[in-house]
Amino acid sequence: MHHRTADFCGDVKNHRVIDLSMRLIFIATGDIALPSFRHLLEHGPRPLALVTQPDKPVGRHQVLTPPAIKIEALGAGIPVFQPEKIGDITAELAALDPELLVVMAYGQILRKNILTLASKAIINLHASILPKYRGAACIQAAIDAGDAETGITAMHVVRQLDAGDVILIKTIPIAPDETGGTLHDRLALLAPATLSEVIAKLSDGSIARIPQDDSLSSYISKLERDDGRLDWTQPAEQIARRIRAYDPWPGTFTMALEGGNEKRLKISPPTELVHHILAPGEVANIDGHLIIGCGKDSLRLENVQPDGSRRMSAGDYLRGRKPESLR
Repeated sequence: MHHRTADFCGDVKNHRVIDLSMRLIFIATGDIALPSFRHLLEHGPRPLALVTQPDKPVGRHQVLTPPAIKIEALGAGIPVFQPEKIGDITAELAALDPELLVVMAYGQILRKNILTLASKAIINLHASILPKYRGAACIQAAIDAGDAETGITAMHVVRQLDAGDVILIKTIPIAPDETGGTLHDRLALLAPATLSEVIAKLSDGSIARIPQDDSLSSYISKLERDDGRLDWTQPAEQIARRIRAYDPWPGTFTMALEGGNEKRLKISPPTELVHHILAPGEVANIDGHLIIGCGKDSLRLENVQPDGSRRMSAGDYLRGRKPESLR
């Protein structure tokens, strides 16, 4: 059988050839997987099918909305499966005779009947430097912890979450003003080169298996909206990282005490660390700037959104309200 091939040059020293006839199924839901899926559509191997989550109700009116990657696949003529549980379509996937399964931000645990489907490998692209952060909120965790870098890890998939042997890792620095949203998008653009190199290694038989050190791992669970509540007893630097890490999801908020009543107040980046001495949660209006006391130092807020109102500058907020403290 003749195999189509394509040159791949991650750099001159690592010139590799990709088998474009490789039978590949892409398994993903999150938008972070879109650049990798588009790369396969454009450069190959062209996916036999996409497996993604069912359409979900979204927004105030709960409109049933498909994942963006589903729309992309249908537009390219790629068959789409949306099972409630991926194990329910084992027979359909097996009939495609896949050599490689590629998983990225899918949102379901893969059971044994899926893990044994591919004749060559099942790999996962994970948005952290493993084994440090396993689980769903790894992008936010890296910013929140003040890490200098993060990356995309390609690994073999096993039953344990994000615990498979590592194939390779590509890293990028985390910028001082990085938000969860900007880092998500940068990692999404890093993933296609990672995937291409993995497929090249699989094509020439040089794919690696580097065991993870479980003692260095931590599990980061999915974030919920209430996880964004700020604790003003923490140092200002740490709170500022949390505000950036959780933007746009789940967002950060506090409870503002106004006239004896607590009202939810959303807070968005950027913020600025200042050295005014205030008690944690104490509010000061200094030359029209909203300054909040923290466990160490203070923070100047730039953008806020009172509950039931629009997003506004902190200066506009102060002109219309008189918050006594933040809790």
